[in-house]
Amino acid sequence: MQLTHYTTNFTKRTFPITLVCDNVTNAPNIGSLFRVSDAFGIEKLILCGDQIPLGRKMTKTSRATEKAVEFEVVESASDVVENLKSSGYQIISLEITDTSNPIHEFKFSTETPIALVIGDENFGVSESILSLSDAIIHIDMFGQNSSMNVVQATNIVLYEITKQLL
Repeated sequence: MQLTHYTTNFTKRTFPITLVCDNVTNAPNIGSLFRVSDAFGIEKLILCGDQIPLGRKMTKTSRATEKAVEFEVVESASDVVENLKSSGYQIISLEITDTSNPIHEFKFSTETPIALVIGDENFGVSESILSLSDAIIHIDMFGQNSSMNVVQATNIVLYEITKQLL
């Protein structure tokens, strides 16, 4: 028998993860990031940029999870990352670079809170944030394309982090 939202027996849990969105501005993507943030029990979602759409197009995909997920909107992602780093967070950016590590080989700290930085739909995580990062991770891909939708990539990474933190 298929279970409903009301009959599942998942244990509610919050993980020491803050998701920092570096200029993610597509409303459906933002709505989906609220859903995945709720699903994986992250502490906080920080939307960074000067054009963050929180209207009807976002709420259509968020399915009311914006009411359950702690979030804030801040203009500068670099300022957010610097503040989190000075507060003891490990800064992990999701980006493909010449020095990034495959996610399946990376060991996430169970001792230090994590700030996971995801980037702009077209340009990825900014160079200034990559230089502040303690680690840069990527998802190995096997097709012709070297990138995937920011929300789909975030799903994969949050699954791996929470699996390791359980």
